[in-house]
Amino acid sequence: MNEVAAIVGGGVIGGGWAARFALMGWQVRVFDPDPEAERKISEVMAGAQRALPMLYDTALPARGQIIFHDDLADAVAGATYIQESVPERLEVKSKVYQQLQAHCSPDAVIGSSTSGFKPSELQECAARPGQIVVAHPFNPVYLLPLVELVPGGADADTVARAADILREIGMYPLHVRAEIDAHIADRFLEAVWREALWLVKDGIATTEEIDNAIRYGFGLRWAQMGLFETYRIAGGEAGMKHFMAQFGPALKWPWTKLMDVPEFNDELVDLIADQSDAQSGHLSIRELERLRDDNLVAMMRALRGQEAAAGQLLRAHEDQIRAEPEDGVPFVCFHRTVPVDWCDVNGHMNEGRYGQVFSDASEAVMAHVGADRAYIDAGNSYFTVETSIKYLVETLAAEEFYVEARVLIGEGKKLKLYHEMKRSSDGTVLSTCDQFLLHVSLETRKSCPPLPEVLQRVEVMASKHAE
Repeated sequence: MNEVAAIVGGGVIGGGWAARFALMGWQVRVFDPDPEAERKISEVMAGAQRALPMLYDTALPARGQIIFHDDLADAVAGATYIQESVPERLEVKSKVYQQLQAHCSPDAVIGSSTSGFKPSELQECAARPGQIVVAHPFNPVYLLPLVELVPGGADADTVARAADILREIGMYPLHVRAEIDAHIADRFLEAVWREALWLVKDGIATTEEIDNAIRYGFGLRWAQMGLFETYRIAGGEAGMKHFMAQFGPALKWPWTKLMDVPEFNDELVDLIADQSDAQSGHLSIRELERLRDDNLVAMMRALRGQEAAAGQLLRAHEDQIRAEPEDGVPFVCFHRTVPVDWCDVNGHMNEGRYGQVFSDASEAVMAHVGADRAYIDAGNSYFTVETSIKYLVETLAAEEFYVEARVLIGEGKKLKLYHEMKRSSDGTVLSTCDQFLLHVSLETRKSCPPLPEVLQRVEVMASKHAE
């Protein structure tokens, strides 16, 4: 992939964009006058490079290069996609658009990370207003898939290309049908934030107690089902109408202060800052980021297993970027990264996960010879009868590895495989597995010969590996 993304503004959000594009194979050019920009983005990139590959059960594209430019014109020239993440001041953004549109391609998509400005406000100061859309992400950009795509007066072709590019890098472009202050998601966050400020100011709850109320309760529900599906279930068998009838009158009760804001004075700021320091001040920002990333990876992978919510999006993107194994000797089944949820209290990959790795490797061999999902759906498969796994070197979270397979026996109903799991960085053999499988009929649940086309491919593969 030779596509180029330009990142204008390399703060927390701009750095996240740079990491997401680079890890999805794009060349990334960064412009930010901050002399610390390269260091800051390098640190964000290190966290992203550790976390994002753990989400996937396939290798990511070859990493793209991140290049830092002192001149805005050089950064945006020839870029396919430009993401603006400069400070939230309209006069600053206006100046940036005037400069970059003088040097970028008229066909480039220009997205803004703004959380507060409507696209019409950004477009009215631009030479080519139809080139600009709001593409508002959520931190960390390299893990969270949601991006609010707000067209305003942008050209339909620009909006469509923006959506395609965002999907290509594994994000979910939520098309906001009409522009509105703070778009969609931040309006919810603002409502919760206002109420949280009052709860702290009035001494009802501390910052930690409010966070616990979210992360131990409705935050978990929202993470996988959102708001309306959650409340539909709350209505029981009678459904959403029953819930609305039951809880609708509560909207008239004076529970919240959403339209009233506490005085944002030094006293309130110090109160919240002191409580926040007591809650998590013992951890550095990088340690908090790693904790956040590990939690997000584990939750999204759990959702991936159920093909639900963000996990369904992840699985679909994984299928999109997965490379088909080449028919070599040995047969390289896949490249992967050890996810954090595979590790145990010893800090290394749990022995049960090796079984999953080698099971997945055998499925890759099966798919290669034609015993794929369609073959299984038609009533035929291979079942594992016996395995012998040796654990040679411990494997740590975020380590990259690959599995090589050899077909030792491929005749009749029998398929015997030998797998080697190797560390990608130096080829060290981490674990081996001898695996014996029999072909079965899923209708009778008994062994039977494979269909002729599969048997032929098995025999060919066994012959190559014997040589």
